[in-house]
Amino acid sequence: MTVMPHESEHLSTPAGPQPSGEPSARLDARGLLAAISLALLVVPFSLTLLLVEDRWAPLLRIDRGARDTLHRYAVAHGGFVTAMQLVSNCGSWVFWVVVLTPVVAWLLWRRLPRLALFVLVTMAGSSLLNVVVKSSVHRLRPALSDPVARAQGLSFPSAHAQAAMVGYAVLLLVFLPLLHGAWRRTAITFAVLAVLAIGFSRIALGVHYVSDVVGGLVLGAAWVAAMAAAFNVVCIGREPLAHVASPRSAGSHTLDTSGG
Repeated sequence: MTVMPHESEHLSTPAGPQPSGEPSARLDARGLLAAISLALLVVPFSLTLLLVEDRWAPLLRIDRGARDTLHRYAVAHGGFVTAMQLVSNCGSWVFWVVVLTPVVAWLLWRRLPRLALFVLVTMAGSSLLNVVVKSSVHRLRPALSDPVARAQGLSFPSAHAQAAMVGYAVLLLVFLPLLHGAWRRTAITFAVLAVLAIGFSRIALGVHYVSDVVGGLVLGAAWVAAMAAAFNVVCIGREPLAHVASPRSAGSHTLDTSGG
C-alpha cells in the first residue's frame, strides 16, 4: 500500500497534456505488481493446501502436537478457555458485519462509493471464497474426546483467521492515510497482533489445526491483494480510488491500495 500526496500538491506541477501512454503504462506496472504480490501469497497457500491434501506426515505431527498440547492446557484452565472464546469472537462473521457496516456508511457519507464498494465486495467475497475452498478440501475438524468448544462445518481454511486478516487489512487500507507517526505504527502493530491472536485462539479452542489457520491467513492476504489490485485497475484513467481525509486538510492523502 502506498500513500500518494494530496491533490493540492499537484497544483504546483506545470500544466500540460498527459502523455497518451501514461494510463497504459500505469496499468502495466500495477498489473505486474499485482501478479508478483499474488504469486508470493498464492504459492504458500497452494503449498499448504497440497500438504494438507497429501496428509504430509511432518505437517500432521505439527497439527496434532499443537492440538493435544493446547487442549491439555485448556481442559485444566477454564479462564484460558474463556479468554480464547472472547478473542475468537472477534474473528466471527457477525463481528465484522457490526464493525464494517458503519465504516461503509461513513464512506458513503463522505461520497466515496468506490471505496465503500471495495469494503463490501472484499469482505463478502472472502466469506464466499472460504466456503468454496472448504467444500473442495472437505477436511474435518479436530476430533477431541472432551472438547472445550464446538464449531460447525469443515476445517480448512479457518474462516475466523481469514476474516480477521481481510477485515484488519481493509481497515488499514481505509484509515491508515489518516494516521501518522506513532499512531500509524500502533494501528499496524495492533492489527498484526489481533490477527495472530484470533488465529491462535482457534487452535487453542481445539476447533482448528495450525495448518487451517495458516491457510486462512495466507488466503485472506491473497484475496485482499487481488481485490485491491482489481479496484485500482478499474480506476486507471479516472480519479483516485479514494480521498479519505478532508480535501481541506493540509495533511490529507490519497489512498492507493495497489500495494495492499
